[in-house]
Amino acid sequence: MQQSSELSRLIPELESLIPEPQKGLPEPVFLLISRLTPLLGVDLLIQDSGGRTLLTWRDDKSYGPGWHVPGGILRFRESAENRIREVARLELGAQVEFDPAPILIHESIRHNTRNRAHIVSMLYRCRLVTPPEASLRFDPTVLRPGQWQWHKSCPENLIREQKTYECYFA
Repeated sequence: MQQSSELSRLIPELESLIPEPQKGLPEPVFLLISRLTPLLGVDLLIQDSGGRTLLTWRDDKSYGPGWHVPGGILRFRESAENRIREVARLELGAQVEFDPAPILIHESIRHNTRNRAHIVSMLYRCRLVTPPEASLRFDPTVLRPGQWQWHKSCPENLIREQKTYECYFA
């Protein structure tokens, strides 16, 4: 009973520090939530007429270095449609069109990690309306997170959690 009472007291205090959760959460709160409940994400499968797939380079604490299909976690009261558009803008500097329904729903559960250990991702087929930001094009001499590159086949260093998508590569 004491624990429940203490939580009831702390929750309004925590909520007061996050006036607009739909704009995103402070990282410590986001990580706490990711330890308590599954996260829901969107991933963007962007391919050109030649069958190449557009990937971005990631290097973070959760997944380590590797290529990944651009994607992001939905915010509170945010539609998948809005998150798809935001991911395209934020990760590629581009605009996309997309099919209304996901082509795959994939659940990833990592038992050997504490944060971001359970994610349900919806993979959407997308098409570029505007080209990706040229300044973010992959440069092997200056590898940095956020760079994009077209891939003819699935790269060996695609992040492990997205290996399910390998069948969509030409």
